[in-house]
Amino acid sequence: MEADHVHNHSEPWNKGRPVGQKAPLKQKDIWAIRVHLQLSKRIRDLALFNLAIDSKLRGCDLVRLTVKDVTHGANVAARAIVVQQKTHRPVQFEINTQTRESLEKWIQAEKMKMDDYLFPSRIHRSDHISTRQYARIVHRWFSEIGLDTTNYGTHTMRRTKVTIIYRHTKNLRAVQLLLGHTKLESTVRYLGIEVDDALEIAEQIEI
Repeated sequence: MEADHVHNHSEPWNKGRPVGQKAPLKQKDIWAIRVHLQLSKRIRDLALFNLAIDSKLRGCDLVRLTVKDVTHGANVAARAIVVQQKTHRPVQFEINTQTRESLEKWIQAEKMKMDDYLFPSRIHRSDHISTRQYARIVHRWFSEIGLDTTNYGTHTMRRTKVTIIYRHTKNLRAVQLLLGHTKLESTVRYLGIEVDDALEIAEQIEI
């Protein structure tokens, strides 16, 4: 019995689970989720989804955003800046037109004030949704459009837009700035692009 007890606790926590980075969304997946949330009239989820894609923030930073973080006067701003919890360094991000519109609709519907959290918790003991709640929300989005949720997670939201930007521009420095990474090597590892790029170059060479 003692041996069995020790054996059970020595098993890795992630046994049987896929490991490694979560995949970014494809553009068709982004639109599928957007349309689904629009048709479902889930105003909060649409605002959260759009802002997660545009901001490229870690979940811990996204859930703590307040109204004043993304507004300029009475309107949602085209750009915002926040200090990251992990690095304590500021990072800027764009807020495109459809994200601004979804945020404004959400803020107005909830009659939010400047100091209010953008995504308040429905649990009384918490001021804003937790990263765990955010993970459950994200998981539901993926599941509802038929994605294999074992391949996607909250980091999917952070990686999606920068992956698309890199594929279109090959500009690593721009992606580094957008993610708020201090080292370019971190960005290379984060995107997981080295092998893909090397193979793409090799495929273009005929010997």
